[in-house]
Amino acid sequence: MVQSLLSASDLLAALEAIVGPRGITADAADMEPWLHDWRGRVFGHALAMVSPATIDEVQALVRLAAAHRLPLVPQGGNSSMVAGATPDDSGTALLLSLRRMRHIRSISAEDNSLVAEAGVILSEVHDAAAAIDRQFPLSLGAKGSATVGGLVSTNAGGVQVLRYGTMRSLTLGLEAVLADGTRFEGLASLRKDNRGFDLKHLLIGAEGTLGIITAATLKLVPRARTRVTAWIGFNDLARTLPLLRHLEAATGEQVTSFEIMPQVALDLVRDHLSVSQMPLTGRHAWHVLTEIESSREDDGIGDAVEAILARALEAGAITDAAIASNETQAAAFWRLRESVPEAERRDGGAAKHDVSVTVADMPRFIEETSAAVMRAFPGTRVLAFGHLGDGNVHFNVRPPEGTDAAKWLDRNMDAVNRFVDDAVIDAGGSLSAEHGIGQLKLAEFARLAEPGRLHWMWAIKRALDPLGIFNPGKLLPPCE
Repeated sequence: MVQSLLSASDLLAALEAIVGPRGITADAADMEPWLHDWRGRVFGHALAMVSPATIDEVQALVRLAAAHRLPLVPQGGNSSMVAGATPDDSGTALLLSLRRMRHIRSISAEDNSLVAEAGVILSEVHDAAAAIDRQFPLSLGAKGSATVGGLVSTNAGGVQVLRYGTMRSLTLGLEAVLADGTRFEGLASLRKDNRGFDLKHLLIGAEGTLGIITAATLKLVPRARTRVTAWIGFNDLARTLPLLRHLEAATGEQVTSFEIMPQVALDLVRDHLSVSQMPLTGRHAWHVLTEIESSREDDGIGDAVEAILARALEAGAITDAAIASNETQAAAFWRLRESVPEAERRDGGAAKHDVSVTVADMPRFIEETSAAVMRAFPGTRVLAFGHLGDGNVHFNVRPPEGTDAAKWLDRNMDAVNRFVDDAVIDAGGSLSAEHGIGQLKLAEFARLAEPGRLHWMWAIKRALDPLGIFNPGKLLPPCE
């Protein structure tokens, strides 16, 4: 990429003329928190961080960047799990923060939709929907920092995908700035629109490589008035999926979440986060946290769930179960589930894999691949947990006990990644279920993706971003 002939000071002056003094900084200390991924693995540099407050300012910034061949790295809450919002080390990029674009432009109970700018935080969307007796049915552990723009750009999933789908299913419309600075105006909340190619679906999940998302129209649903949250113990992972299907059949497919965790996950939470009170007594090989919602008051789903669990316990299909008696207890169940990644991090880290296979194959995949990994890398310990209901599991390989975890991972990370990813592809799955490719999965994506996929992804990239200024070095492996 040919760089600008303007001096750095002239570029900074031109940028400040667009966003004002409040919208730009080139101070290293001010930028430092935003120049590395949130897990502290990838570090970069930037010419400056610019924070536009309006779409007009975004358009002007893109035009300036295009004129002077400046890479633009869009960033929301900087909660990417694959370093998708971190600039490279060259120091030539502009870090484009959307965090000042914080307005909820409109909300409608009649249309069941909400228009939010890219910098609106997910928890703010939840609060706005609740204020009109609706809910936005996507939730994840980073709901207090993840932004709408980032969620759309990564096609985020979370714990309610089983019933409501990913952001692709929940995004009715988009507003974005394209590579020539033009505005894509697609915020209409149309449920049907058959005018050919849908640019919206190219931008969703593109990780900021095709355009800068500035606002999104989000789908709302009726607020849940009945919620049943249950924690269930199993001795056999294979028994979890039949129970899910029984729950779905008995409740009219109202199951929103079905999360699995092995006993070792709870042991880590107990040991490293001082959480002593567990939902069940005793030890169970596997645990499931499930939630069923209804927009109707007292529609009998609580009785149905209790009856199913009682029969399953009598038949030996489950080993124990507890149904939350109130919202406080339900929230405690969810805090326990959401604490697993932090507890694992404190224990020394792991080679992490966000993978998917078909739902029917997931129990077998976990058991067979775990055994294969531990044979290939003696002493390792697999921690597999996550969203069984939609076929997405976080398959993490922990170093052998008694070793220096950081050194072991440095020596073995690439080999472990290849082994697990090969197993995923052999099972017909995906090496990225919900976190994207970013920087950290580029090499494996290049190794395993079918050539046709990469060819056409690059064709689309060149067509929509011919200068290659949008988030370079992310999602798309280098091509010859």
